[in-house]
Amino acid sequence: MNESYENKSSQTPYILVFTLDDLLFALRTSSVERTIRMVEITPLPKAPEIVLGIINVQGLIVPVVNIRNRFQLPDKESGLTDSIIIVSTGVRKLGIVVDTVKDVIELDESKIVSPPDIINGIEHVEGILKLEDGMVLIHDINKFLSLEEGYAIDKAIVNSE
Repeated sequence: MNESYENKSSQTPYILVFTLDDLLFALRTSSVERTIRMVEITPLPKAPEIVLGIINVQGLIVPVVNIRNRFQLPDKESGLTDSIIIVSTGVRKLGIVVDTVKDVIELDESKIVSPPDIINGIEHVEGILKLEDGMVLIHDINKFLSLEEGYAIDKAIVNSE
């Protein structure tokens, strides 16, 4: 599974739905470059705790992050059935380890509900969407890393070269 994702139309937004444990999450396809099967992740010394390591994607070093902690999910050993979603933020490319990539669906913006302000720690969630098989948290990849984490990742990559 090495699939590229692009919006079919600049007018119509799409999301890529994926799972962590039994929960549904999504990213806008405009930030998703591709999905790949799990590969060996090389540890990256002095990287922030959120970083599992780095992978080589067509000659580019891509840090791979663990988003499970951001959603207060228990750590899980990565397996061969897991996938990595390669995303592009405004600053860098990241790999995100997920259990499964489920689907690409057209997004009806009018059905997105803003996350409640009373829930702490979900600043990186742009909205919630109700689907037939459950609630989907739509993730804003550009708000996922703090500035400090981004700088620490960049520094760790430079020091590893």
